[in-house]
Amino acid sequence: MATVELRFSALPEHVRTARLVAAAVARRAGVDEAVLDEVRLAVGEACSRAVGLHTSHGLDTPVRVALTEDEKAFRIEVGDDAPHVAHGSAHGSPADGAEPGEEEDDMGLAVISGLVDDFEVTSDGHGGLIRMSWPTAPDSLA
Repeated sequence: MATVELRFSALPEHVRTARLVAAAVARRAGVDEAVLDEVRLAVGEACSRAVGLHTSHGLDTPVRVALTEDEKAFRIEVGDDAPHVAHGSAHGSPADGAEPGEEEDDMGLAVISGLVDDFEVTSDGHGGLIRMSWPTAPDSLA
């Protein structure tokens, strides 16, 4: 199992780099070429969400991205350090009575859930984590 870890300042211009790295690692891991655009878009949404949360909470800690490949799946985790209040479902359904800014957050999660079949969001008072995964070809060439 190989893992690539990225940490970047919570600036929008770094999201593009995260997308490019994710696509390159996904390709090497054996993710089907037809799915690479979904990987790029999902990572872009997750990283943009994390950057927005860091910005709105005035955090100067980095956004974390872990890209892990194994024989059967390619996994991506995007972590933020923003305190979260539980709302909505684990798959990003908007909550009734969402506070300002939460609707944008819920919209990003809804976009990700439309791109990724295996998708999970967890959070607590210390930060959040989006986990996504895609199948890999069993006999992919590295």
